[in-house]
Amino acid sequence: MTLGLINANPIVHAKKERIPRSEESHSDHFVDPLDIYDFVRDIRDPEHPYSLEQLNVLSEESISVDDKLGRILITFTPTVRHCSMVTVIGLCLRVKLKHYFPAHYKVDIKVSQGSHANEESVNKQLNDKERIAAALENPNLRQLVDECLESNEL
Repeated sequence: MTLGLINANPIVHAKKERIPRSEESHSDHFVDPLDIYDFVRDIRDPEHPYSLEQLNVLSEESISVDDKLGRILITFTPTVRHCSMVTVIGLCLRVKLKHYFPAHYKVDIKVSQGSHANEESVNKQLNDKERIAAALENPNLRQLVDECLESNEL
């Protein structure tokens, strides 16, 4: 069996310039979606040497925060509807964000509506604590996640 790239020729977008924000522009009591985006935008795609931002898998608009309910929603769009790396991308996001938020926030990670052939099952898997823990116990999968997270400033 020959293993090939799921998306051999992805569209690569230019990285956006980081805009420094002052500490006064957001309160310590609230989570800023742009801070979250800045924190995760450089995660490397598991299949290509590009960041999630460069592949337009993640955008500033794909992160929402409801401070009243203590919920953070990160929605990402795989480059193809049959992407087999979609759960790895979700796992990378979850691992990177693990200690970033105040403990009372619940983080939900989903694929954008209509962006994946198995959207419902993928979304369920991305937010199942037992499946996440089991995945992180797999040394090969954990190594892949770590490699994607090590890639700062691609």
